[in-house]
Amino acid sequence: MSDEVRVTVRHVAEDPEAIESAYHQVSKELAGVAGMLGNELWRGLGDDGVFVVVSRWRDVAAFRTWEAGAAHRDSTSPLRPFRDHDGGRPFEIFHVTAAY
Repeated sequence: MSDEVRVTVRHVAEDPEAIESAYHQVSKELAGVAGMLGNELWRGLGDDGVFVVVSRWRDVAAFRTWEAGAAHRDSTSPLRPFRDHDGGRPFEIFHVTAAY
């Protein structure tokens, strides 16, 4: 299996368009980040105001390097006001253990 990881970040907002707009802005900033393979915005079917950003990374080292860098906070700042802290940590890192 590969060393790929997925990072999920949960967001909530009363105005779904605000999250979608912020997501597109952040995605443009992140284009070309070393080790990032792509990202997706998932919208909840049960609640239009719940979103999850899922990013794909070559490996956890690539993600950690970007996360520790100076540009990390600035490039993701448009989405930060929408992070869902009610359920504990708003993000999670998953190692891909199987895929078909």
